[in-house]
Amino acid sequence: MYIVLFIGVLIAYIISAVCFIIWALNKKQIVLQAALFCAIFGFLANTLSLLVRAIISGFPPMSNLYESMVLFAWAIVLIFLLLEYKYKFRIIGAFIMPLASASILYASFLDSTIRPLLPALQSYWLVIHVMVCFLSYACFACAFSLGVMFLLQERQVKSKHTGMLFERLPALDVMDKINYNTILIGFILLTIGIITGSVWAQQAWGSWWSWDPKETWSLITWFIYAAHLHARLNSGWQGKKTAVLSIIGFLAVLFTYLGVSFLLPGLHSYL
Repeated sequence: MYIVLFIGVLIAYIISAVCFIIWALNKKQIVLQAALFCAIFGFLANTLSLLVRAIISGFPPMSNLYESMVLFAWAIVLIFLLLEYKYKFRIIGAFIMPLASASILYASFLDSTIRPLLPALQSYWLVIHVMVCFLSYACFACAFSLGVMFLLQERQVKSKHTGMLFERLPALDVMDKINYNTILIGFILLTIGIITGSVWAQQAWGSWWSWDPKETWSLITWFIYAAHLHARLNSGWQGKKTAVLSIIGFLAVLFTYLGVSFLLPGLHSYL
């Protein structure tokens, strides 16, 4: 059953991403409906697949790279659907659904074998810490997409050569505001993630902070987004500057999540 659900998620997310991109270019409403339907269907299947895997393994599916990529895709689509519900901001699907699709597609090439949970991971802090961190990553992924969209729209406005995306993309100030709100929520979640990780580390290894590579890069990422919010609130930064910072911040997130595991192995490296 789990394999069927996983394949369903993969197909649904890819179709959704393709349909969103097609809709952004040709404006056909039926294509948009198909994109939204597949995104919602894929999210429900994604949720069920995580629950089924948890039942099969007997612990939360958050212990290896395969499971984390599936969880990352789930979190990305969750934040996207919440943004779509609140702002009816559907064009972001053309930018964010490809990220969710890429996460699931990458997971399909990874080892999905269920292995016993390491002693250090046998804690209720696993769910709290990992879930909060991935929700923050998903917020930053959406902010990254908003930053890219802002730069595309700004370029069209300044050049006065409007392309096919111009009518689909919202006004610059609208994207800037939503970008700020998304990063603020992501920053709060990341802060909670770092704090809960520190408490968990104290219980598991007897140290609040060990300067493990992932801990260090989590802190670097936190400072990048802290600088982003500080520059916006105290120095008046907005628009292009904050859009660029949201892109840089997400690159730091990706390195913290994936780059550290492969290049700087430590206590947090995925198996």
